[in-house]
Amino acid sequence: MKKGDKLIDWAMELQAIGQTGEAYSKDVFDTERYQRIREIAAELLAAKSGLDFEQVKGLFCNEIGYQTPKIATRAAIFKDDKILMVQEKEGHWSLPGGWCDVDQSPADNAVKEAKEESGLDIKVTGVIAIQDHFKHHGSIQPYGIADIYYMCQPLGGEFKANIETTQAGWFGEDELPNVAENKNSTAQIKMCFAARRDPNWKTLFD
Repeated sequence: MKKGDKLIDWAMELQAIGQTGEAYSKDVFDTERYQRIREIAAELLAAKSGLDFEQVKGLFCNEIGYQTPKIATRAAIFKDDKILMVQEKEGHWSLPGGWCDVDQSPADNAVKEAKEESGLDIKVTGVIAIQDHFKHHGSIQPYGIADIYYMCQPLGGEFKANIETTQAGWFGEDELPNVAENKNSTAQIKMCFAARRDPNWKTLFD
């Protein structure tokens, strides 16, 4: 599914309207109508994607309250002009990161994810970019995503086996491994190198 497809855009908008209406409606009949709007949105996405309706509904209509984007963090950890990347179970490599937990600030989440996935303790020193995931990746999710890239320095630690990643390594800009493009593109990793070289780097944002 691609951002900009009118049917997908309409489905996402209908889902947001239905979710917000269901959260704030005081009338039982209006609540039922908003629930039906959410189901129609899921039916549209299921028809477009070929996925099972119940699967789409579970992913697409599983939240309550006002519809807002999700936050994901990525830690750009540098040492000797090389960046730390971790290899995920399926074989691709990414910057340590993931969804921001509800009890974490974005910066704290970057520290936590780095520790869990790479074994390193880090210090966040700046914000490289805050980007709309859809503008930098081909595929979309049924909700908005804001990706925050942090400049970080290592404080110590070492890689330990875990349930998410199989190994960690340091890579120069011209020796990047097989990148998990759906999570952090090669262009975004090169953006982190550019920020590393520029002492006057200004945070990029969409």
